[in-house]
Amino acid sequence: MHDILIKNGTLVDGTGAPRTKGDIAIDGDTIVAVGEVTGEARRVIDAEGHLVTPGWVDIHTHYDGQATWDPVMAPSSWHGVTTVVMGNCGVGFAPVRPGEEGFLIELMEGVEDIPGSALAEGIDWRWESFPEYLDALETMQRTIDVGTQVPHGAIRAYVMGTRCNDTSEIPTADEIESMQQLVREGIEAGALGFSSSRTLLHTDKQGVHVPGTFAGSDEMLALGLAMRGLDHGVFEMVSDHLGTDDEWAWVKAFAAETGRPITLVPTSPGAYEGGKIYRIAEEAREKGMEIRPQMAARPTGVLHGLSSSFHIFARCPSYLEIADLDLSSRVAALRDPGRRAKLLEEARTQSLGFFGNAEALLWMIFPLGDMPNYEPERSESVAGRAEAQGVDSVEMMLDLLLEQDGRELFYQPLGNYSTYNLDPMREALQHPNVLFGLSDGGAHCGIIADAGMPTFVLTHWARDRSRGEQLPLEFLVRCLSRNTAHAYGMTDRGELAVGKKADINVIDFDKLRLFRPEATYDLPLGGRRLVQRVEGYRYTLKSGEVTFEDGEHTGALPGTLVRGGASPV
Repeated sequence: MHDILIKNGTLVDGTGAPRTKGDIAIDGDTIVAVGEVTGEARRVIDAEGHLVTPGWVDIHTHYDGQATWDPVMAPSSWHGVTTVVMGNCGVGFAPVRPGEEGFLIELMEGVEDIPGSALAEGIDWRWESFPEYLDALETMQRTIDVGTQVPHGAIRAYVMGTRCNDTSEIPTADEIESMQQLVREGIEAGALGFSSSRTLLHTDKQGVHVPGTFAGSDEMLALGLAMRGLDHGVFEMVSDHLGTDDEWAWVKAFAAETGRPITLVPTSPGAYEGGKIYRIAEEAREKGMEIRPQMAARPTGVLHGLSSSFHIFARCPSYLEIADLDLSSRVAALRDPGRRAKLLEEARTQSLGFFGNAEALLWMIFPLGDMPNYEPERSESVAGRAEAQGVDSVEMMLDLLLEQDGRELFYQPLGNYSTYNLDPMREALQHPNVLFGLSDGGAHCGIIADAGMPTFVLTHWARDRSRGEQLPLEFLVRCLSRNTAHAYGMTDRGELAVGKKADINVIDFDKLRLFRPEATYDLPLGGRRLVQRVEGYRYTLKSGEVTFEDGEHTGALPGTLVRGGASPV
């Protein structure tokens, strides 16, 4: 007798093969039969009319703190994610010298917009070394599996102390050797890889660039070479310099000398000019090297609103006077005619830096409403709506901010949306070297809510897109499961196949939908974060246990730590 039998589902198995009708039998944490399954089971799930897919493997999250206190791991777990990789972008919480934890908290707070007070309250710091951090993660049960990477920022801080992010300081040969040893120690203990950040976008809470931002190519290569001879380990890096030959020289040297994969998040337009990053990745693949760009399935979007951390009035003196009031009190204050007039005048004359002025920015800000649309037309922007109605755009923005009692949110896509169309992104997503990522689950708590990216991938690209061609469902499922799992060496999951881990979603595809993001105050000390709820996931199974049923947590906590090198190859 099987433990669980999923009957009559439409199986999209994660390999990219055409969908089929069939059953799945599960014993313990493993899939034991796929196709037409006979016999009885202790529990039968009728999947008639529903998709049955592998659980999603999200390789770019920042749950490093949350994973130490939150067993549910929402919001990613709400969206069918059964495995996450954290420790991205060179920030994380190990290794750490006793008494220096605050520095790593400020790094994470600055780079990933996670409230430092919540991190300080929630993390119990039962470790110093990276292996000890892994052991601590392994003691806690969760709804999902977590894997992590050794972060450059923490390594540099541990070895160089207060010199770690001083741009005038260069690590000595002994210090580079010490960092190299720490990287290898962490990966040998089970880290999935090593991560770094070389972008000016990443600063700590004080506005100081993170350790490693200005590291030399010799340091970057040396730390990567710590993986030489190991059977697992990925190098993950976000960089401003992927338009330069110098950066590519050491990246290719790392891939050639170690045989290990590297996944890159370019932050400069030069990396994309003439398809440079894809061309180099393809050339590398032809030579047996694995260089994989990582990208999101839509532009990263800042959320404007009174319940987020940003909107065009946020820095105006008349708003700052009321910024600390609760939401309902702020809404009432903003409806006062005198304050309203002053605020509008201040907003029209303020500089918004890179974005210019408010009137210009409002052509790229779109109300989300109850049914969020992440591929809106120019006419749907705040400025477009104002132009159609013959009213002032800044005034319209203030009026819209106050809708839904101040709970309305607005989407501002960052980059890749100058044409008001996602056709260029559709083309890039199909490149064979691209990895789907950048949901940033657990991070950017006050201005971004992209942890529901897997749900967006399915609903938008396979079902709802009307302003251009869609993408095949089978392709998208493979990109969200097998591709991401195997890229990080987790070959025991990501497919509906005999012998694979029973991480499974049963999805009512017709009813699958994303809701408007909302603010919750459920972090330690009542810290705020933006989350996005979903409906349509009938069941999510992790290691053969039903963790969510119609969006409700069942209480099951089968998730644990994934250690690199533990999955069969």
